[in-house]
Amino acid sequence: MKSFTRTKTLVLGLTLAVFSLVGSAKEAPTPAVANPVQALEQVSTKAKGFTVGSAASANTVYVMFDAQCSHCGHLWQTTQPLLGKNKFVWIPVAILNPKSGPQGATLLGASNPEQAMVAHEASLMQGKGGTIVMGSMSPAMAAAIKGNTDLFNQLKIESVPFILAKNARTGEVVSTLGALETKALADFVGVDAN
Repeated sequence: MKSFTRTKTLVLGLTLAVFSLVGSAKEAPTPAVANPVQALEQVSTKAKGFTVGSAASANTVYVMFDAQCSHCGHLWQTTQPLLGKNKFVWIPVAILNPKSGPQGATLLGASNPEQAMVAHEASLMQGKGGTIVMGSMSPAMAAAIKGNTDLFNQLKIESVPFILAKNARTGEVVSTLGALETKALADFVGVDAN
């Protein structure tokens, strides 16, 4: 009977340990690219984006996004409390539908991209489709969106939003896919959420 109880306790303990590991693995962001260091070098030098947040911050977070992506809009919202601690570079790509490129180009070419993004995301959240694009993309903006999208595909990124940064605490280059809540994003990039 003691042997059965000990075995039962051991099995229960191992089961709890496995569930604990599985639970923490689910909470940790999934790496998005095979070589984040190389991706950071390429994105920081080749991609065209607009910067929001603390221009003086040494901590730059790169976000490749599609203007038609609701998860990207959610990430936009969760970055707002971190703008005083980080510099976010939002890089539009065109992968979801025909509106993606023209809307991304409009945001990228806006005189105040941050204000344009706020209005765009509000329109998307209200189900109005985002920024209304007047006319066609300028050749320069079309080339920028194409270049960003080509880089996105070259890095074999599977979805948007794609987040890439150097963790401010560890110095490790990190990447992930999907929107993160503010606290998880702060941990991911190595800053305090408060």
